[in-house]
Amino acid sequence: MIKLQHEITSVQTATILISTIIGVGVLNLPRTVVEAADTGGPFITLIGVIIAFISVMVITKLGLRFPDQSIIDYSEMIVGKWMSRLYGVVLISLFIMLTGITAREFGTVMSTSVLSETPIEVTVIVMLLLAAFFTRNNLTTFAYIHNFYVPAILITGVTITAVSMQHAEPLYLQPVFGSELNSEMFTGILSVAAIFQGAFIITIIIPYMQKPEQAKKAVFWGITTAGCFYIMVVIITLAVFGTEEIKTLFWPTLELARTISLPGNFLQRADVLFLTFWVVTVFTTIFSNYMFLVQALRQFFRLNDHKMLSFFLLPIIFGLSMVPENVLQLYGIVEVVTWFGLAVTILVPLFLLVMVKIQKRGEK
Repeated sequence: MIKLQHEITSVQTATILISTIIGVGVLNLPRTVVEAADTGGPFITLIGVIIAFISVMVITKLGLRFPDQSIIDYSEMIVGKWMSRLYGVVLISLFIMLTGITAREFGTVMSTSVLSETPIEVTVIVMLLLAAFFTRNNLTTFAYIHNFYVPAILITGVTITAVSMQHAEPLYLQPVFGSELNSEMFTGILSVAAIFQGAFIITIIIPYMQKPEQAKKAVFWGITTAGCFYIMVVIITLAVFGTEEIKTLFWPTLELARTISLPGNFLQRADVLFLTFWVVTVFTTIFSNYMFLVQALRQFFRLNDHKMLSFFLLPIIFGLSMVPENVLQLYGIVEVVTWFGLAVTILVPLFLLVMVKIQKRGEK
């Protein structure tokens, strides 16, 4: 067994959540929620954030019952060895798929918008190689890397979206709750909640925190900050383009950055600056998913070291990322993985928490 190093602070935990959650979804979220609810897009984004917040709090409360163990370990104590092993396999499979499709979406955007002459395989493998290399470090270094990037992510993201408000039209935001209630709104809400699936990494962070009892506070600030950022992006994008135009744009937030113009040609290509910001957010998201994978596999196989797993996973994830033949097939797979992921990362932990309370096990 590895001796746990309780070196991660609550602030670092919050920054890990922020930089993990803010990622690839920034580009197409406005289109997703507008297609689901028209002008009610910001409203269902808020509802989705609230659902995600409650879900992560449930996961955190479960983790605090066993502050020195991850979900791979304590699930065995709750439901038994075989059910626990099955859940571990499903969980690891989910994050392999999440990492693969995130890397593929990154490659698709880069090949379409910036590196049109570069094969998509090259951009994907470079990102995965970076993630694999950095996951060879321990969780303390992992926390420092996230802590380093978060200020740049928030400052750049907020600045770019705020500056684009010069083209906003408030009438595009009405009616606030959309035109009518329908099943698509429910689907849109779950799509928003799915963006926060990366927050599941809290299950392996809690055992390494200096003060695990502050995990709830870290989750509050992490989810709230990321949630407010997403709501701001949706509101401003909707206010600039309106519902009908957003539905015709594949990546509305990227188009939003292209609308920015400052006096004196101070910033002529804001979209390049935005893509730089986006590349960093995608890296931190893939980095977190990859780190969860290697740590979960280490615990699943009861290994003392995770370093050899980093590059072992690389060809598997890369192979899966190349399965979609085009961008439409990619987003079809994303939708399937979204629903699968919600069940694995929300419903199962909720069931485990109920079982813990029934069994009266773990620390309160």
